[in-house]
Amino acid sequence: MTREDTQTPISSLPYRLEKLGNTLFLAVSDEHRFGSDAFLLADFAGQSLRHKDYAVDLGTGCGIIAFLLYKNQRPTKMWGIDIQPQAIDQFRFSVDYSIQQGEDISDILQAECCDLKNIKSCLPAGKFDLVTCNPPYKTGGTGILSADPAHQIARHELLCSIDDVCAAAAWLLKSGGRLCLCQRPERLCDTLGAMRAHHIEPKRLRFVAKNENTNPWLFLVEGKKDAKSYMDVLPTLIFDQQTAARLTHYGDYE
Repeated sequence: MTREDTQTPISSLPYRLEKLGNTLFLAVSDEHRFGSDAFLLADFAGQSLRHKDYAVDLGTGCGIIAFLLYKNQRPTKMWGIDIQPQAIDQFRFSVDYSIQQGEDISDILQAECCDLKNIKSCLPAGKFDLVTCNPPYKTGGTGILSADPAHQIARHELLCSIDDVCAAAAWLLKSGGRLCLCQRPERLCDTLGAMRAHHIEPKRLRFVAKNENTNPWLFLVEGKKDAKSYMDVLPTLIFDQQTAARLTHYGDYE
């Protein structure tokens, strides 16, 4: 019996599949999916990620950031952490399905269902070189809540705040380890303040705009644990069609 004989037909799978490479697949659902900000953050965080590194993606959702970092940088170990069991089931399905297609990722990509506010019960302190997070953009009690609970958690600080994210990152990171986040520009002061409060010094900042004549709609920031004060503000990234094509083209997925 060949591997093809044991594969499950795509039409009968519980999720939609995005093909990130020849044998690398990501399951997406209406509850747990991704947008362009995930590609931007993965590209930003991956620029100095090394093969020997250990990394964690907090609030991983479907796992897109973890999968992109695996695809392009191949860290030694990459964890995805989420409080929602359905998200973790979806992440693990992607790993299992990709293995079935011939992608050997079982020893690299791991998923854990965990409240990042209780990260001490899930992962060890001071072991990790990189923590990433695409956090909720809106504070609790602001904006219009989606009818979908998963979307509420992803968009609003209902179960965790930016301070909680930075506290978890501070626990996980080695001295000199990096935290990479994306967030809306109106949350810049909140984000930088939370990083510094947990001894993660902002070191690299980049705004993202749709064109040269519009205000930024996103920023990317990298902080380093226990580092000295100095931040490099990079040129604004114009997220036009050319940039979008470069960032969102992985294997056969575009």
